[in-house]
Amino acid sequence: MAVPVTTCPHCGRPGAVFVHREVGEPTDLVCPEGHRCRAVGRPGWAPCASSAAQPGRYGADDTSTWTEPMDVDKDGRSWRIGTPDDVAWLAGQTTQGFSVTTAIPPVFDAYATFHPPEGVGFDAHERAVVDELLACTPDQPWWLGYLDTGAHDVVFPHAPRISLYWDYPYVVVEAGPEQALTWRTGHMRGDGPLPDLFFPADHSWLVSALWDDTWTDFGGSAAVVARLRCNPLVNARPVGPDEDACPPGLTRG
Repeated sequence: MAVPVTTCPHCGRPGAVFVHREVGEPTDLVCPEGHRCRAVGRPGWAPCASSAAQPGRYGADDTSTWTEPMDVDKDGRSWRIGTPDDVAWLAGQTTQGFSVTTAIPPVFDAYATFHPPEGVGFDAHERAVVDELLACTPDQPWWLGYLDTGAHDVVFPHAPRISLYWDYPYVVVEAGPEQALTWRTGHMRGDGPLPDLFFPADHSWLVSALWDDTWTDFGGSAAVVARLRCNPLVNARPVGPDEDACPPGLTRG
């Protein structure tokens, strides 16, 4: 399985790395030149987020840092593609391990995880999530992040990527809740429309689902977590910043 474009720590060559697993052994990564590196915790060369930008898709030769804003057209209007500056508050701030702060920086008052409850479809579940967040967030833009797995829609396929977490490449765009629910169908977790990462312009909360997780993590105020918890369609479960974030009954990918 290929994982995001990154730079090999041995030869310095940028390119797609590949997961190498042997039964009973830790996961290794292999660069295009055949150099092997131990994956720490999850796939990726780096143990935590970085803010490097990657202008192309997997295998792109040009991995220079990209900082200039750019606009893309969709639905009859222009949308701004995010730069590393727009995610600087998140990049490099997460922790290593299995707690919720692997996906959410430890800067919030409260944390939770959520996934569709039994018998509830992704569309109804994710609309309930957005409706609850919209009801407690002042009117402002939302940043939507689409993880480029190579198998899922990133909405703007030719837009530059921003590397986050373990050099995972995201297309990040300034939009809003309506676009979060309509721009794509299908992600790593199922048939829902939600981005893999999104937050409002004031950074008052963050929703993030990592590459190999089958649930979504959340950080925000205690009041917002309580609101999410009260909606049965959201199926939110409060977690402490040091707890294992995997919800009961689910497994890691």
